[in-house]
Amino acid sequence: MSAMNLLEQLLKSGTSALGGVGQTASGKKDLLTGAAAGGALALLLGSRRGRSIGGTALKYSSVAALGALAYQAYQNWQAQQTQQQPGSAAPPAPAQSLERLPAPQAEQQGQAMLKAMIAAAKSDGHLDERERGLVEAELQRLADPSMRAWVEAELRKPLDPADVAAGITSPERAAEVYVASLIVVDEKTAMECAYLDALARELRLPAALKADLEARAAAQ
Repeated sequence: MSAMNLLEQLLKSGTSALGGVGQTASGKKDLLTGAAAGGALALLLGSRRGRSIGGTALKYSSVAALGALAYQAYQNWQAQQTQQQPGSAAPPAPAQSLERLPAPQAEQQGQAMLKAMIAAAKSDGHLDERERGLVEAELQRLADPSMRAWVEAELRKPLDPADVAAGITSPERAAEVYVASLIVVDEKTAMECAYLDALARELRLPAALKADLEARAAAQ
């Protein structure tokens, strides 16, 4: 199974979990019930007891939906750069959407987005051995052995924004990686907000583009 296909399946399984999400005693949505029915992404996003769904989590049912959000924000940022530099001798290169990438590049970017989602799920510091086991067990039915081994290795890596950003060399690809991270975190927690800020710096994501991505994601 390719990284892009796995990412697509994870997004779809996570979206289906919304119908099975339960409630905690405090009235917050709890992913434990939904995770049982919804698959690996629901486990990855919220296997710890009591974690509530963040503002953007599980709202994207496909890679195309994630890519479209990032692409629209990037185009908007690119247009702003052109307006601010009307006499530029070298206009910015046209954006290339995720769905139009050649297959090898799309696969590489799919893996980068998967890596970003896994890291973001660990960014609150509470993905313990039990939760890793739950995710790894669920992945048994979704991934081939080589892909499963890669995911398991990513789950066990120390959290490192620089590692997530490695190999991302353009703002449009950085936008996709950032959006993939953004939908996993709960932006109300200090640790996760700090992680997003660190990741944006490592991605060299322009501040205006970062803010636009966050606003668009929150508006969904």
